[in-house]
Amino acid sequence: MIIVMRRGAPDAAVQQVVERLEAAGYGAHVSRGVETTIIGAIGAKDEDKPVLAQQLETLPHVDRVVPILRPYKLVSREANPEPPPIALGPEAAVGGTKLAVIAGPCAVETREQVLEAARAVKAAGACALRGGVVKPRTSPYEFTGLGHEGLAYLEEARAETGLPICSEVMNIGQIEWLAERLDVLQIGARNMTNFDLLREVGRVGKPVLLKRGFASTIEEWLKAAEYVATGGNLRIILCERGIRTFETALRNTLDVGAVFVAKRETHLPVIVDPSHASGHAAAVPPLALAGVAAGADGLLVEVHPHPGEARCDGPQSLTPEGFRDLMARVRAVAEAVGRTA
Repeated sequence: MIIVMRRGAPDAAVQQVVERLEAAGYGAHVSRGVETTIIGAIGAKDEDKPVLAQQLETLPHVDRVVPILRPYKLVSREANPEPPPIALGPEAAVGGTKLAVIAGPCAVETREQVLEAARAVKAAGACALRGGVVKPRTSPYEFTGLGHEGLAYLEEARAETGLPICSEVMNIGQIEWLAERLDVLQIGARNMTNFDLLREVGRVGKPVLLKRGFASTIEEWLKAAEYVATGGNLRIILCERGIRTFETALRNTLDVGAVFVAKRETHLPVIVDPSHASGHAAAVPPLALAGVAAGADGLLVEVHPHPGEARCDGPQSLTPEGFRDLMARVRAVAEAVGRTA
């Protein structure tokens, strides 16, 4: 359930509700909007809710208590009807009317490669830089990343361009050293159901980019986001990256309808990854434009200075020139649906 406070409720009244929930054995998550503060009751049992709701409604400055029947309570649309954009850095955010584009190579390979990619995507209008330093690969013989060395290259690119940096974390043991230096932690499709990992990244406080598993339903995806939220972190960005279907023409099938459903069901921003959805650079622009037209809050695009030399996912990576052309087209579609890029 969620407790909606009256407009202008003082901090003392909010704290009184939190203390009442904790006294009853439940957790509390406070979300402060522009005009309204909402408190989520975590762990409230169904049989306790009617009596608890009546008690809470008698507290000063409580407007109403709303039960949430969905299994993803903290990330549901009802829990935060006025979600603010999620800041990635001083000048970058995901959510609101401005389209966010995160771009860069699939994997960090060399210092020169990352710096060249960062300069190119910055010039074209990207708001953040992506690049994998630890890579989950299907085969143990494939390139699995540069680790600490690659992270140092990302940090250098951030220092030069000002772009926040985003990279994947694969296990709990990597959280500490990655979270200390990254601006955004990515949970890849293969780890969407690694629930221990989700809980731990939820305790860090950094924005979490959560990719949908390639065989997961939308509800399972949102429940995974709920795991992160129960750790105390609602700075979650959902990423639709294509799902595995019977169709083999492209690497995956981009579920454009998932953008609509996720935005209807939750208060979390939703972005689209057309690179992993397609597997082919030529298919990235139409899928990206479809995602923007469907209401996505942003894009995650793979860009490599020399795709033919890439050690990971070269065929789906755009060149800097291709990315610049894509951004021009994205701006036109964004404007048509009431956004800016």
